Amino acid sequence: MMWKEFKEFALKGSVLDMAIGIIIGVAFAPIVKSLVDDIIMPPIGLVLGGVDFTDLFAVLREGTPAGPYLSLEAAKAAGAVTVNYGLFVNTVITFLIVAFAIFLMVKVINRWRAGETEEPVTRECPHCLSTIPIKARRCAACTMEVAAA
Repeated sequence: MMWKEFKEFALKGSVLDMAIGIIIGVAFAPIVKSLVDDIIMPPIGLVLGGVDFTDLFAVLREGTPAGPYLSLEAAKAAGAVTVNYGLFVNTVITFLIVAFAIFLMVKVINRWRAGETEEPVTRECPHCLSTIPIKARRCAACTMEVAAA
């Protein structure tokens, strides 16, 4: 019984669509990362005067040898414990860029879909304003005759 319910749930179209979307998303992630890191961020860094947040960090415990460390890589090599807020800022910027790119993509797709309007299957009765099938000649609610659509 439980297996049958699980099978019905797992084989529903929406669950399969979601699984396919996740798999494609995971496969697409390196492409998006490369787009952001290699194509979008360099011009942004150039416009902002070469700003790179990667080496912004706070040392919680000194390593050997003791700091100051000129880069996050040097701090890690020394074994220092750090809070890497610069990497977090880079990740947030990357997320915002990706989210904006997806927003633009969805906007374009929605514009394409707007041209694909489906024909209506129902209409309003002109007498009682109830919903009736588009081909109805008489309203089921008020029994009045209605003109063919």
